[in-house]
Amino acid sequence: MAFYCHRCGTSLPAGARFCSNCGTVVAGAAPMPGRPLVRPRVGRQIAGVCLALAQANGWDVSLVRVLTVLGFFFSGGLIGIAYVAGWIGIPEEPLGTPGGVSS
Repeated sequence: MAFYCHRCGTSLPAGARFCSNCGTVVAGAAPMPGRPLVRPRVGRQIAGVCLALAQANGWDVSLVRVLTVLGFFFSGGLIGIAYVAGWIGIPEEPLGTPGGVSS
């Protein structure tokens, strides 16, 4: 991904903190492209935790769901506690976003 100085437009290496041409301080890191971690309102099975993790990281939701169920049985319930923590901690998708259900 190309990285440029906001002041002079010089192309910079990915880890640069200052522009090599004008000396301007460059923002730390560009945000990663992708979807934010929110529980979608459409397409979820129980609480949307697996769907949220899959969409935020670009994974297949079916694979995440299968691994969650297997992990629940083989971890002695630790994955179940993590799922409930995700249900509580991951915010729900706002109503006004595209893909959400509007009332």
